[in-house]
Amino acid sequence: QVQLVESGGGLVQAGGSLRLSCAASGRTFSSYAMGWFRQAPGKEREFVAFITRSGGTTSIADSVTGRFTISRDNAKSTVYLYMNILKSEDTAVYYCAARQRTGAIQAGDTYDYWGQGTQVTVSL
Repeated sequence: QVQLVESGGGLVQAGGSLRLSCAASGRTFSSYAMGWFRQAPGKEREFVAFITRSGGTTSIADSVTGRFTISRDNAKSTVYLYMNILKSEDTAVYYCAARQRTGAIQAGDTYDYWGQGTQVTVSL
C-alpha cells in the first residue's frame, strides 16, 4: 500500500509558476514509477507527466511540454511537478499516481495508487 499526498496548489496569475509536490509513504517509493494527471471541471482526466522509478526518463504531455517538468527525490519519497508560464487552461485539480505495472503511461488505469489531488487555479 502506498499513500500519496499532493501539495503546492493554489491561485496564481497567468504567466506565473508553481511547484507541486507529492509525498509518498508506505512501501518503497523507488519501486514505483510516478505520474501526474489533471482534471478540469467538465473535462476528462488528462495525462500531464511521467517519471521512471530511477528518475532517469521522463515524459511530458504535448499540451504542457516546454512549460512543465517532472522530477523526483527518492531519498525524500517525493515527486515534483514544476509548472511555468501558467495559462488559464492549466486550471484543474492535479493528481499524482504511482504504479509498478507496465502499459501506456497516459492511461490512468495502469496506475495503482492515487493522491487526493491539489487545486491549481490560474487567473487572467
